[in-house]
Amino acid sequence: MSEVAELENPPATRDTPLKRRLGLVADILFYVFCSGFFLYLFRYYMTGLGGPSLLAVTLMPVTLCIVVLNDLRKQQLYPALGPLLPWLFALLYVGFSLYASYYLTKEFDNIRIYRLGIWNTHDLVVGGGMAALVLEYTRRHYFILFAINLLLILYTVYGYFVPGLFNHPGMPWERVISSISVEMSTGVFDRLAQLGLTLIGSFILVLAVLRAFGCIESILRGAGRLAAKSPTLLPQTVVISSFAIAAVSGSSAANAATTGSATIPSLVRAGFPRVTAAAVETASSLGGQLMPPMMGIAAFLMAEYLQVSYFDVVARGFAPAIIYYLGVGFAVYLLALRFHHRTLLLKAAPMSSLDWFNIFAYGAAVIGLIYFMGVERRAAMTAAQTVFIYLFLVLTAIFLFRHLYERQFGIRQLTRPFLQLVEAFSTITADLVILLATLGILTASFTITGVPTKVGVLLMEGAGINMIFMVLVAFGFGYLVGMGLPVAPTYIITAVVVAPFMIRAGLDPWVVHFFAFFVAVFGELSPPSSVVAAVTSRIAEAPFVRTMMHAIVLCMPLMVLMAAVFTHPDLVVEPGWAQLPAFLIILIATLTLSLAFQGRFSTNRMTDLALRSGIILLALCALLIPNTAIAGAFAAAALVALVSGTLIVRRVMGSSSSIQEAAA
Repeated sequence: MSEVAELENPPATRDTPLKRRLGLVADILFYVFCSGFFLYLFRYYMTGLGGPSLLAVTLMPVTLCIVVLNDLRKQQLYPALGPLLPWLFALLYVGFSLYASYYLTKEFDNIRIYRLGIWNTHDLVVGGGMAALVLEYTRRHYFILFAINLLLILYTVYGYFVPGLFNHPGMPWERVISSISVEMSTGVFDRLAQLGLTLIGSFILVLAVLRAFGCIESILRGAGRLAAKSPTLLPQTVVISSFAIAAVSGSSAANAATTGSATIPSLVRAGFPRVTAAAVETASSLGGQLMPPMMGIAAFLMAEYLQVSYFDVVARGFAPAIIYYLGVGFAVYLLALRFHHRTLLLKAAPMSSLDWFNIFAYGAAVIGLIYFMGVERRAAMTAAQTVFIYLFLVLTAIFLFRHLYERQFGIRQLTRPFLQLVEAFSTITADLVILLATLGILTASFTITGVPTKVGVLLMEGAGINMIFMVLVAFGFGYLVGMGLPVAPTYIITAVVVAPFMIRAGLDPWVVHFFAFFVAVFGELSPPSSVVAAVTSRIAEAPFVRTMMHAIVLCMPLMVLMAAVFTHPDLVVEPGWAQLPAFLIILIATLTLSLAFQGRFSTNRMTDLALRSGIILLALCALLIPNTAIAGAFAAAALVALVSGTLIVRRVMGSSSSIQEAAA
């Protein structure tokens, strides 16, 4: 019996009293740091005291403490070293980070002004040490990004070994260390880390309060109730729930993990093949980067690079996001027709009055962000802060009233949402700031070596041949970068290396940056690596590669948008009514292409292929012809084909389902 127990609970993983005590201490330290971080940032959002640069040197080291302690309490900090050695590393990292925060804050003006360019050894040791700790965290969590940074740093120092166009005389190590740390205009304390702590952090507050008080769970429950009403509505709930959660999450992988854990098993139980279920969730979750009002990190970076307000990006982002979601939703509807004979109605949990209130609160948050930014023209950070305060007060009042009414006075029950709020905000923001600090190192290495200029020379030469060739080269560059990096670094590299030269060649800045944005989002799905497909295939227990390939077909609207911004630039150049003609043309072309790819027009293979080819040709003419009048005429013809084709597809696929059902 003891041997069986030993096998089931081996010594290396057994929960010993020592581990429990260490875990409790790690939890206490973690929540202490998270609470201090939350309160300090909340104070900054209310007052703006000190400015973003001072905020970055003060709090960026604290974010490192939070992520280290979070890994420590989850036993993910060097787990192979046993229970005690990770504590030594954690104490070393946290101690150095706290000292760096103190020293850099105290010497802020001296480092930034009086010792500019003549930093002493102490400055470089503290700044370089923080950069090293950031890179170490990146090595453990974003290894590909770490490897790229390491190669770029080595290239910066030893560039004289590289032959050809990219040869340079090399930089001294002191120059490299200063550029990625104490210069503060580049590196770990530059505007990217500042953006993560200020503008993006204020929006994460809204997401955190919605999560903490159960609004996200209520949305998923409501989508489940909708699915229970009709078999063909079941797959649409994946799109609907992702659409709703995407509006406040801005993350494809987060969408996949949040909604996929509920929707994918439902689709599989209802008769969808596992690969199809995972692909549907992958395509829906990818829109997390596209959907305003929080479009993902890259959208905030776009506002920073273009020197415009974040609402200017949001106002232009609605049209592409709607096209994407309607295109994916229509493709999923056609899939529902295909698997209609296998789809069963599922029971759904009943909706409580609290669920309906949470959904209302979610809708109010989205409308509030748009109203404060668009109508009252408040700064985005102020708008997010205002929405958070209203949400927090109302949701807290409802929560306390419900617990008092039900006479639930337990400390754990009463404190749970507030701890979840502090934890969610601190961990998401801290991880994001460390990622952005890593990207600061990357952009610093790019800048001081002149790589963007050299790549730009190649692009300008391509433009001299043909503008289409230049766009294809830019897409290829972004695609290769996106295979190994998340959306934000892909966008940054594309924006730094490619965008300036495309703009210099005569393209509108909005067109170029939205193109870079779409390419970066596509990088989340680009073979051979896709984080979103990896998450959904794991949930569905489906083959990763097949899931990714199926999802690419469903994500066709994103590829349409990449081409459309060049042929119909009005889609993103000027927000409002000016977008409408381009929006309608591209939407019709997208839906028509979805019908051609997912529909079935005839049981005769040759007839089916001929009809598909015809409507694809109509859609491509509407999409690729830049003249609005001519493209509109093709779009009108495509609309007729879309409506009549949908009726044909419903009849053909419905009869095929009946035959398969009878055969079964």
